[in-house]
Amino acid sequence: MTPTIVDDIETSREGSTLIVRFARPAKKNALTIAMYERLNTVLAEAAADRTVRAVVFGSTSETFTAGNDLADFMQNPPSGSDSPVFRFIMGLASFEKPLIAAVDGKAIGLGLTMLLHCDFVYATERASLVAPFVNLGLVPEAASSLLLPKLIGHARAAEVLLLGEPVSAQQAFSWGLVSAIVTPDQLMPRALQTAQKLAERAPTAVKLSKALMKDTGLVKERMQQEGAHFVSQLQSPEVAEAIGAFFEKRKPDFSQF
Repeated sequence: MTPTIVDDIETSREGSTLIVRFARPAKKNALTIAMYERLNTVLAEAAADRTVRAVVFGSTSETFTAGNDLADFMQNPPSGSDSPVFRFIMGLASFEKPLIAAVDGKAIGLGLTMLLHCDFVYATERASLVAPFVNLGLVPEAASSLLLPKLIGHARAAEVLLLGEPVSAQQAFSWGLVSAIVTPDQLMPRALQTAQKLAERAPTAVKLSKALMKDTGLVKERMQQEGAHFVSQLQSPEVAEAIGAFFEKRKPDFSQF
C-alpha cells in the first residue's frame, strides 16, 4: 500500500499490519487537533477492519513526537471527554488489537503516555521520553498517573511525572518501559517483525489475552479523573504563566502561587 498522508498523519499497510506515522517533521511532529481527529478515524477503521491484525506507531523523522502543539492546543483546548485528544487516549485504552510503537528521538507528553497503552515498544538509543505536564501547570494524562507507578514504582514515576525529568532509552529499557533498544535502521523492521508474528497467532486468542492483561475499567476511570483536573488546570493562572514562559523562551515563575 502506497503511504497516504492526511492531516500530517501517514498511513500505509505492510500485509496485515497498519503503519501509522506522525508526519509533521518541520514542527517535530507536534500534535494538532486535526492530527488527533485523523488518528481517531484511523484507529476506528483499523478496529473495524478484520484484515488488520496489528497497528504500528512511528514517525517520518528523527523525532517520535514533541507532544501537543501548544499554540494549536491553547486555541482549541479540550473541554470534556468528547474532545479529540481525550477520544484518542480512550481509543488507545480500548483498542482490542495489538499496538506496537517504534520510537526514535524525543517522545514528549502524549508521546510518552501513549506508550503505556502499547503492547510492544521498540526504541533507538537516541530516544528520550519526557512527561512535562507539571512543568506546564497541568496533570498527567492517559491514565499515566495509574499505569506508570504500577509499571516502574512510585519513586521512579515521581521523577518522571512530578519533576518532568527525561528518561533515556537505556533507563526506559531497564525500567520495563521499552521492550528492546535497536539501531535506527532496524527500528521499523523490528516492529514489523513482531507484528508479523502476532498475525500468525489466533486473532481472537490474542485479543482476549491482551484484554485479560489490562484493567480497562480502572484505566478509563482514571482517565476521566485526570481529564477533569486537566480541563480545570487549563483555566488556571499556573498554566497561563507556564505557556507564557514557553513562548517567551524563559523559565516559568511559580513562586507567586
